[in-house]
This record gives sequence, structure tokens and C-alpha cells, in this order.
Amino acid sequence: MTDRDNARGALNASWLGSVDYSDAWDMQRELFLARLDGDRDDMLLLLEHPHTYTLGRRALKDDVIYNESERRLKGISLYEVDRGGRATYHGPGQLVGYPILKLGERYDVISYLRKLEGVLVDTAAELGVEAVRDDEHTGVWVGNNKIGAIGVKITRGITMHGFAFNVTTDLDMFSGIVPCGITDRWVTSVEAETGVRRSVKEVGEVAAKHLAAAFDLPLVWAHPRSMRAFEPVKDRPFEGAETHLN
Repeated sequence: MTDRDNARGALNASWLGSVDYSDAWDMQRELFLARLDGDRDDMLLLLEHPHTYTLGRRALKDDVIYNESERRLKGISLYEVDRGGRATYHGPGQLVGYPILKLGERYDVISYLRKLEGVLVDTAAELGVEAVRDDEHTGVWVGNNKIGAIGVKITRGITMHGFAFNVTTDLDMFSGIVPCGITDRWVTSVEAETGVRRSVKEVGEVAAKHLAAAFDLPLVWAHPRSMRAFEPVKDRPFEGAETHLN
């Protein structure tokens, strides 16, 4: 049985531009329910967020360094979210990818996580950056600096949340948190490693290609307006995660 047999259909990807974190979270929940009902094939939301810190389920109070006044001054929102992991930053110049995938029987959380790491390693390589996995820490690294972070949630075999890949990200914004709870390493970006400023949308197209290939799915680009559930679903019950990991 192939990955395509498990996932069925195509990977419908869409570039959404800059989206407020709460709006993207609502959209993920809607698409999760549509995928659960079988109304949609697998989907990939590609976007940027305004300045945002998110705290996963394992986050500690001390993971946030900037206080409320400092965050307000810098225009940074803060959300406690239902993904795995600890604190991370999202903002302009960073590609965020939210795959809404129905995993087949061949995938558990660890194998899915490794798959996403491979996608980011391949994306970085195409952009001229030699990135690798790390045996100790989840994500994708260039030396001791993280270029790609991953935090996921899987409920009833369907994924939410996903990856963040630094393209032209303002790395100073990570100073307001302890990124992923790791105190002895830092972050980097495609621009910092290559000196080349690429558009986040362009990098999203590269990442989508590699994600589709990793799961043996044909890639179909969809208009942002089509990436909505058929019926309003905000009032439907939404189950908690069976598993989440960073």
C-alpha cells in the first residue's frame, strides 16, 4: 500500500498571504471537520502571520521573556494553543504551513514528524541551504541554529498545525521568548544563510511541491476562497487531540 492509497485524492494547496493567527486557527478547525466528514481531500494552507508568539501544551511561564507592555509596544500577539511543544514565534518573512491530512495506517506521530522534517530539509536544499535533522531536538537545523520549527496536533488520524520555516524573518523577534524551550541554541533563516531575499510565497511553492512528493500526492493549487468548509462549522463540537508533539 502506498502513501497515495492511504491519503487518497490530491493535496490542495493555497497561498493565503498574511492571516491573523486566530483566523487561521478557526480555518484549520473548519477544514479539519470537512476532512473528517470526507467532504474535502488533503489540504495545505500556506501563509504568513503578523507578529505572534504561540505557546504549545508543554510551554512554561518563563518561556515568554517580553512582558505584556513590551509585547504591546512591539505589536506582538500571544496565544496559548493546542499543538505540541513550547514557545515559538510567527511573523512576516516566515513561511507557515498547516497541512490538513488524513494519515494512513503507515503513519504515527513520530513518522509524520520525521516526514515534515524531511520536507523542510528538501526545501532548504533547493534554496541553497544545507539543513539537517537533530537527534536531540525536533525541527530542522543549520549547525546549532534552527531554521524550521514543527508543532503538530493529530485527532482521529487527521493533522492540524504544522511547520514554520524562516525565510526573511526578523530573527530579533525570537528574543522575546525561549524558542522551543532551548536555551543554548539560536535561530537562522534562508536570508541569513545565503544573503538572498526570497519571497515567502515562492518558498511556499517549493515546500508544497516537496510535501506533495513526500506523501505521494498530486499537487493542486486552489484559490484561497475555495479553502473553506462547505457549511459553517464553528458551532459543531470539536474534539481534543489524541496526540500532539513538537
